[in-house]
Amino acid sequence: MWELLGLPPQASAHAADVDQLIVLLHWVMAILFVGWGAFFLYTLVRFRQSANPKADYAGVKSHNSSYLDVVLALVEAVLLIGFAIPAWATRVDQLPAEGEATVVHVVAKQFEWHIHYPGPDGMFGRTAIELITPTNAIGLDRSDPAAADDLATINQFNMPVDKPVIVHLSTQDVIHSFAIAELRVKQDVIPGQEIPVWFVPTLTGNFEINCSQLCGLGHYRMRGFVSIQTESEFQDWFAEEIAFQSGN
Repeated sequence: MWELLGLPPQASAHAADVDQLIVLLHWVMAILFVGWGAFFLYTLVRFRQSANPKADYAGVKSHNSSYLDVVLALVEAVLLIGFAIPAWATRVDQLPAEGEATVVHVVAKQFEWHIHYPGPDGMFGRTAIELITPTNAIGLDRSDPAAADDLATINQFNMPVDKPVIVHLSTQDVIHSFAIAELRVKQDVIPGQEIPVWFVPTLTGNFEINCSQLCGLGHYRMRGFVSIQTESEFQDWFAEEIAFQSGN
């Protein structure tokens, strides 16, 4: 079923759990489709006009349909309580400690993803709406000592493999949806809110960030790029970007 659905590679620690739920749901839908399709064909033949010239007003007296409804409700409850809710609780409520994770702020804007890393000091600099300019899209206050070594990129999100990543999502304009298919990550970004999402990348490689929410006429252009690297590669990239942006 996994191959039949054409699911992308699993590049995060929780991807297998998400795929398991997707596969189970499709098996349930396949069984329902075949079952109800067969029942529909049966009724077409069984109650055709030529075999039933006179209407029967007594109706169906069997309770089989009620039993099937109960079975289906139980199956749905197992999927919800046994799989969906535990996965949601683990992936949403149990954020890892920031000291043990790569922490970034991602600011969505028509039609760009702005990634803001803290500098080597691990502290995010102050940002303010009034400081937003064409060359400072996130409004970073460079006069703030904590912001002096911060790193900001556009549509380029690098992260080390096998280390938790915490992303604080926000938007400057409309609703966007932060989606990385290989990481099985998808989170709507709501104006006026900062929403955390986290994951552990487990596969090095290059992937895409897409906005899965129709966010305007230029929606098709809103693509970012994810590069999952080894720890040493990530540190080298980070140092090079810091030096480049500081002019050294």
